[in-house]
Amino acid sequence: MAEETVQELRASFAAGRTRPAEWRAAQLKALVRLIDEKEADITAALHDDLAKPHMESYLHEISLAKSSCKFALNGLKNWMKPEKVPAAITTFPSSAQIVPEPLGVVLIISAWNYPFMLSIDPVIGAIAAGNAVVLKPSELAPATSSMLAKLLPEYLDSACIKVVEGGVTETTELLEQRWDKIFYTGSGTVGRIVLAAAAKHLTPVALELGGKCPVIVDSNVDLHVAVKRIAVGKWGCNNGQACIAPDYIITTKSFAPELVDSLKRVLERFYGKDPLESADLSRIVNSKHFQRLTELVEEKKVAEKIVYGGQTDEKRLKIAPTILLDVPQDTALMTGEIFGPYLPIVTVEKIEDSIDLVNTKTKPLAAYLFSKNKKLQQDFVANVPAGGMLVNDVALHVANPYLPFGGVGDSGTGSYHGKFSFDCFTHKKAVLIRGFGGEAGARYPPYTPEKQKILRGLINGSFIALILALLGFPREGR
Repeated sequence: MAEETVQELRASFAAGRTRPAEWRAAQLKALVRLIDEKEADITAALHDDLAKPHMESYLHEISLAKSSCKFALNGLKNWMKPEKVPAAITTFPSSAQIVPEPLGVVLIISAWNYPFMLSIDPVIGAIAAGNAVVLKPSELAPATSSMLAKLLPEYLDSACIKVVEGGVTETTELLEQRWDKIFYTGSGTVGRIVLAAAAKHLTPVALELGGKCPVIVDSNVDLHVAVKRIAVGKWGCNNGQACIAPDYIITTKSFAPELVDSLKRVLERFYGKDPLESADLSRIVNSKHFQRLTELVEEKKVAEKIVYGGQTDEKRLKIAPTILLDVPQDTALMTGEIFGPYLPIVTVEKIEDSIDLVNTKTKPLAAYLFSKNKKLQQDFVANVPAGGMLVNDVALHVANPYLPFGGVGDSGTGSYHGKFSFDCFTHKKAVLIRGFGGEAGARYPPYTPEKQKILRGLINGSFIALILALLGFPREGR
């Protein structure tokens, strides 16, 4: 099945079907129409999969996907234009350009936590770049997967864009095929499997992974604003099931009590006295992940560090926002990515120590700092390696299409969003064009001392050597 799908798409791509700007624009306009006409279906699917609140679905998935489409449509013609670049003296006379070329047939493997946005956004980039596409949605978000498999063929060119549903078996079969690029969003564990499979065919990959995203909170802040932003960036992002959600906070020992009190007040205001009944919190995706999360806090030395929350409802797969203070660093909660509603707070003596603490862990997908201290801001930006970072807010950097979104090290490789999505699925082909004039005899053997002198001069940028070469020196017969 996978082999036949790839063959069909290769035939469509080889026929040139995906290359014209008109085809690309038509597909992007069709996606905008799909989002407009099927918003209720998308929202319902997201609610079925994650009990995702309607407003959150609109803000974080539907509106961002639509904005991404429109941004690509507005930029498409300029992105597709060859970029003229200077020609070197050694190739005079000539013209040089960089031609953006579609890679071919690409595979996009999506994630379950933002199952609509993380499927559509890379597809937008692949289409804009002129590729044929296979989208493999996550089987852990079955309602959204089924909806995409039904709707995309209704709106898009099914000879060039296909959806393949299924689990591990189907994904494994897809990974055995030869692709021109694989774009994967998900865990580092599966990312390594994808990378190993791609290596067999020397297929380039983009891996959008995760990591432990730190939030450094200085005492020199507007605390109420900072805490509201942290809370909505953690629990308002799929109840912590987001790769860019805050994973842990670092603050000073002296400031921690004030920070905890403020978090408690804000969480109660946002989600009520019984957060398990809040309509504004997503549920945990499935029982396996529910069990994984609850096991993180079962150990006595972790459980006794809970200072707020901790309530669970296994039947409804709900876990309340939970704050922990000074959890030991050697626990599973502090060594692996949490990807859920727990937010541990780590304390240090001086806020400056927080940067070194962040850097003892693998490079995160996102890093956050709350502080009015300009020196601390500068040190943070200069000294914390991360996929992206944000000062005095959380997660909003992903909404700026002029910024690349992607990881570094263990948090991923490659980036997308805006024009970066187009570039992700494009080969930049170097093109040099010359006529038959400007023959330099010194270029050809035998390399006499005179020729060597002129060639060395040319390579070193000598204008006199260029004139001599163009005049045909040293003279020799044809």
